[in-house]
Amino acid sequence: MSARRSTRFLSVLVVALVAAGWWWLGRPVAVPPSPLAPGEEIACLSYAPYEDEQTPFDPTLFIQPEQIDRQLAELSKVTSCVRTYSTGQGLAAVPDIARRHGLKVLQGIWLGRNRTDNAKEIATAIELAKAYPDTIRGFVVGNEVLLRRDLSRDTLIDAIRTVRKAVAPIPVTYADVWEFWEENKPIADEVDFVTIHILPYWENDPVDVNGARDHVEDVRREMGDLFKGKPILIGETGWPSRGRMREGALPSPSNQVRYLSEIIALSKKNGWDYNLIEALDQPWKRALEGTVGGEWGVLDDDGAVKFHWGVAISDHPGWRWQGVVGILAAVLVFVAGAAARGRGAYRVAFLALVCGFALPWWAEEAPVISLDGWDWALALATLVLGIAMPLLAARAVATAAARPRLEAVLGGKPAPAGLAPVGRLIGWCLIPTLVLAVPTLIALLADSRYRDFQFAAFAPLAAALLIVPAIGPAGRSERLFALVIVAAAIGVVANEGVLNWQAWAFSIVLAALAVALRPFSRGLSAPAAQATGSRA
Repeated sequence: MSARRSTRFLSVLVVALVAAGWWWLGRPVAVPPSPLAPGEEIACLSYAPYEDEQTPFDPTLFIQPEQIDRQLAELSKVTSCVRTYSTGQGLAAVPDIARRHGLKVLQGIWLGRNRTDNAKEIATAIELAKAYPDTIRGFVVGNEVLLRRDLSRDTLIDAIRTVRKAVAPIPVTYADVWEFWEENKPIADEVDFVTIHILPYWENDPVDVNGARDHVEDVRREMGDLFKGKPILIGETGWPSRGRMREGALPSPSNQVRYLSEIIALSKKNGWDYNLIEALDQPWKRALEGTVGGEWGVLDDDGAVKFHWGVAISDHPGWRWQGVVGILAAVLVFVAGAAARGRGAYRVAFLALVCGFALPWWAEEAPVISLDGWDWALALATLVLGIAMPLLAARAVATAAARPRLEAVLGGKPAPAGLAPVGRLIGWCLIPTLVLAVPTLIALLADSRYRDFQFAAFAPLAAALLIVPAIGPAGRSERLFALVIVAAAIGVVANEGVLNWQAWAFSIVLAALAVALRPFSRGLSAPAAQATGSRA
């Protein structure tokens, strides 16, 4: 096969692989049969009304009744009950509006460290009990107060007693993660029913979706044995549709549908009362919990249904446009490296394949995970570098060019004579690549719980540097960067567990970046450097 025909074959093969890969990633994933009979609704859904930039941390915010009315109108199509968490910011209007839509309300009373605010919440709740006794099915006095350590157990019990006496005969409960009920069993004597939160994804030892149903069943039965004779509500349980993995627990649309389907079916089978978290996606939670925090809703933040029970669903609904973008990226890399021959053609093909998957993946992820100025700067910078560096690298391979060592770019030693312009540009791109990659990796290692694995952002950069040789021996700076990157990458995998493929992907990409620095390589000789310049 001639060199030109070989290049054509590689380009067609890569384009076909990119197209087939995105089709496979976007294929509909089978989910369990619908757990609900025709016309049957979800028992109850956690409801917070916040949209767009709205947040419960804004003391000036007041949710207009029209917004609540619009949301509850949509929710009344999928559930017969909503659980709220507060009476503030306009949420005191929920029982009245819910009554108009035929919904019952588990009315939340938010308790925190501010005693004045707590007293106001309790007073408002008591007024609601008088006005809507047929709509409010129960009061939740405090949510995860003990988990947050906002109040002592005795102070919490005093609040429960105050509310219980004032709102009788409406039942009263307290809600917390199930482990905190184990540690604070006396609270059960103060409530009419026990409300436990079981969230396999957020467990200290995360449970993947394959074992999540059994985990919920085991915990619910354990709580039933612990609080014999006391009604129990599973007050929060759910699964995120998007975000970072925690060990083997993967957020995805299909896993969300599977988990909710299995938990509803399990609850119906055993006659358990349940409330799913949550009704609507809540973008404000991303600031606290990363991408995953805003992706627990049955409806999205615009009120649109995210799935249909029993209907297969794609984990990459944008796969068509991603496939088109991926093919375009691969073609551009091939065009830039059109003159590459022999091993160079295979290096260009490898780079085109990486770009065909990584760039569309990152284009989808970046807007979702970007929360602040640093995130947006990282997203924009990696996207620009992710487009520019592969094209420069493909051109460098096609012209037998090489890049300078990092110390030459930084000015620690002179740049090789006759260095090709494309090689100089790649050398300059190396600086922002390391400036972005190293802090991202270290931050993920140091504070990983809510950070996403940005493997797609750095994959094109690592691949581009891998295929372009360096001139001269490695300096101290490249060895130091490589050592830090490899050590941190190993730490990320050790911290996240062997089941977390996102952690593996991120660490492998960054390790590839360390290898691309060629920290122990002598590089090309000076005569070769001059030759690269003459051929560019």
